[in-house]
This record gives sequence, C-alpha cells and structure tokens, in this order.
Amino acid sequence: MPTVLKEASHTFNEYLLIPGYSSKECIPANVSLKTPLVKYKKGEQPALSMNIPMVSAIMQSVSGDKLAVALATEGGVAFIYGSQSIEAEAAMVARTKAYKAGFVVSDSNIRPDQTLKDIIELKELTGHSTVAVTEDGTAEGKLLGIVTGRDYRLSRMSLDQKVETFMTPLKKLVTAPEGTTLKEANDIIWDYKLNSLPIVGKDGKLRFFVFRKDYDEHKKNQNENLDSKKRFVVGAGINTRDYAERVPALVEAGADVLCIDSSEGFSEWQKMTLEFIREKYGDTVKVGAGNVVDAEGFRFLADCGADFIKVGIGGGSICITRETKGIGRGQASALLEVCKARDEYFEETGVYVPVCSDGGIVHDHHITLALAMGADFVMLGRYFARFDESPTSKVLINGNLMKEYWGEGSNRARNWQRYDLGGSAKLSFEEGVDSYVPYAGKLSDNVQRTLAKVRSTMCNCGALSIPELQKKAKLTLVSSVSIVEGGAHDVVLKTKQ
Repeated sequence: MPTVLKEASHTFNEYLLIPGYSSKECIPANVSLKTPLVKYKKGEQPALSMNIPMVSAIMQSVSGDKLAVALATEGGVAFIYGSQSIEAEAAMVARTKAYKAGFVVSDSNIRPDQTLKDIIELKELTGHSTVAVTEDGTAEGKLLGIVTGRDYRLSRMSLDQKVETFMTPLKKLVTAPEGTTLKEANDIIWDYKLNSLPIVGKDGKLRFFVFRKDYDEHKKNQNENLDSKKRFVVGAGINTRDYAERVPALVEAGADVLCIDSSEGFSEWQKMTLEFIREKYGDTVKVGAGNVVDAEGFRFLADCGADFIKVGIGGGSICITRETKGIGRGQASALLEVCKARDEYFEETGVYVPVCSDGGIVHDHHITLALAMGADFVMLGRYFARFDESPTSKVLINGNLMKEYWGEGSNRARNWQRYDLGGSAKLSFEEGVDSYVPYAGKLSDNVQRTLAKVRSTMCNCGALSIPELQKKAKLTLVSSVSIVEGGAHDVVLKTKQ
C-alpha cells in the first residue's frame, strides 16, 4: 500500500501571521533583509549573501541580463535562463558582469541616412528621447552625432527628412574618453549643463552614455549586490544534460552562482551534475539544486553537496505539472517540512543549507509568509515578468498593457532538458502555459513597494531580521470564510479609473 500523508496540502493563502509584541525599535527603517544565498558552516559567514530575499526565476520570459542588472542593483540576484545556447547564456552573464553602474549601453541607435519617421518609431519602441547616430546604426558603431527632442519639430519638418540633416553632429557634442570614471562623467555633465554624456573609445566608437537623470538614482542604491571587484552578482541556470560543457563556459563568463533548473530534483541526474562540479571545481563553484517538496528530497540534495535547495513543484502561475502529471504539494506544506529538515541538518552537521521557496507567490504578503515559514529567500517568475526589464514585449490586450509570460515547460520555451528525465530530446507533453501578465512598470519601484510591506509586517511580528521573524512567527490556518472576511466585503466599491 502507498504511504498516505494524513495532513492536507496547504498553500500560502491558507495561513495568516499572528502579530507579536513590537518594541519602539521595531520600525521598517531598522529591518534588515540580508540573507544567505549559499551554504556555510556554523560560526562562519556565507561566501555569497543578498541584501534582499529575492531571486528571479530561470525563465526565458523573465531573466535576461537587463533584469539581472536591475535586480542586483536592488540587492537581489537574477538567474540567467539556461534554455538557450551555451554561448548566448555565457554572453548574458558576461554583459551583466561587465556592466558599470551609471554607464548605459545605448538601446536607441540609428544611421544618419535614416529618417525622422524612423526616429519617431524608435522613440515609441524604447521610450527614450536620446538617440545615438552611429555609422552602422548599432550601439557599438562609430559615433557621428545624437538626436534629442530639441533637434526636431514635427509641425515644421517632413517625416522623410534625413537624420544627418538635423542631428547634433559630433563636433558640437561634449564627449568623454573611455576610462572616464562615473564621478568624472557626472562632473562634466554638471559643468556643461548636459542631459547626457557619450563615452567614446579611441577608435571613435560609442561605448556608453551617462545620463544626468541617473545621478540621484545611483546615489540612493545602497543595497547593490556586488562582488569583491564591485561588479554585480549574477546567477545562471544549468541543466542535467550538457553541464560538462555549459558549466565551464558560465564560470569563465563570470557567473557567481549556478542553479540546476529542473521541475523535480530528487534524482540521480542532479547527483551526477553536482558530483561533476565538485570533482572539477571543489567548493569554489556555488550551485543550487531542486526542486523538492519533502524532507527526504532535501536530505538527498544536501548530502549531494547543493549550496542551496529550491522547494516547490507545480505552484507556479504558469505551471501545470500537477494537472498533467499529478505530482506536487501545496507550497506552504512543502516549505514547512523542508525548512524543519534544514534546521535538523544544521544541528547534526553544522552546515546551514539555505532554502529557496520557488512558486506559489501570488500576493506580496506571501513573501513574508514564506520567510516566516523558514525560507531564506524566494524565487519569482510572474512577479518579475511584469516589469520593463524582463525580456518580453509589451502588448495591448483589450485596452490594457500586458507583457508576455510563458513557462519553461511550454512548447514555446521548448526546454526539453528541464523535463525529459533522460529521455529523447523533445517535449512529449506540456507542463507550462503561454500567457500574459499585467504590465507593472519599473522593477525598482515595485520591489521597493513590495519590500516595504514585508518590513512593515515583520515589525508587526516584533522582528528586525529574517532569522528573528522565523523564531518569533506565529502562524494560523484560516477557513474559507475567514479568507472572505479578510478582504473588502459588504460595501459597494468605487470604480477605479
């Protein structure tokens, strides 16, 4: 007969936190969200940590290099998606590591023989009013001039007028040579009252822009997640098929941490992958594993040498693993059991293996619940897919701006390495859907708003750190009627415009 667990499988929505005593020191400004990213021994510090407990999902529609920079700026870590060629993934990692805060690679570029109409279309596409005019129309081409909103008037100019006739030419621009520091660049911007400063190489090719509007932004980013060389920390996804070729390329590109991307991690395939990395690199290469939903799965991966372990099967908004295969577990139940096993493992071995809660996050308060239940950080897909920095396009659906979002188990992603269980190189059936999510603007604005809620709730529980929250948290299961009571009810809501 099968083993049958007596307790029902619960989700985050079925729990609430009971407030605890809050001292006068319990204010959001005093809350620390610093958390370990990889395992460490008792009495030691982890080799990698984060300033906020958020990482991005290893997904085509979520984690490119642009989002990696934005998330590291806020203090988290993005995991570049692995369902692409080794060369393409390594290039994304390298671009993230090469990014200099304040130095922006131009994404609005045009040739001098193009027209005002092309300028207008480019502005509509990128939303940026500063356009670099380069010899070949690329971000790395020889700089010939720039076009801003001050260089043309639609009411007085023909749309087919050539860019070279109205651009501000290079000889009239203030530029700076490659190697200029951010402080020097900002000094030039203020001295010459510029809105932007092109950084140009000795070969005359455009390297970066430094913008006046970014000055205050860089000043306030105190949470940036940086390595010892002041570069952004970035992660990368790997699979259990081509790891012998992919891992060395990603390490060479500068990846700080890797993660095995799999819908179910309690397998010999993950053990083989971890053994390869440990034999080749020892403990110098950090790698997470998963996903699991019980103590047995956690123990297996911890003993195999995983640096962190992901929890969750079938709880993602685009995941249909539970529907198609009948495997998984409610995220709250899975997390509570695994985190208990994590603490027992720490007591027995003196090694603390961080737990990542992956999936099941619908509302911001679910993040706080996940942390209270024992998670060291959460992995988010749908959440980050909504932002400007995700790799997908904005589309207009029924009058509303949306962004495309699809699962790695969908036919669109065609990520057979994640799901094939060692079988043939194809997807036999889908475990994910293709969808849209409401467009939500900039990552920084949304992350700061979300974490403000997390800090506030932690203060309600009398906790100023994540470990303190886990120690003090009191959780209660709620009934379906209680859930209804918790929202707006018995009123007529005003229509939101």
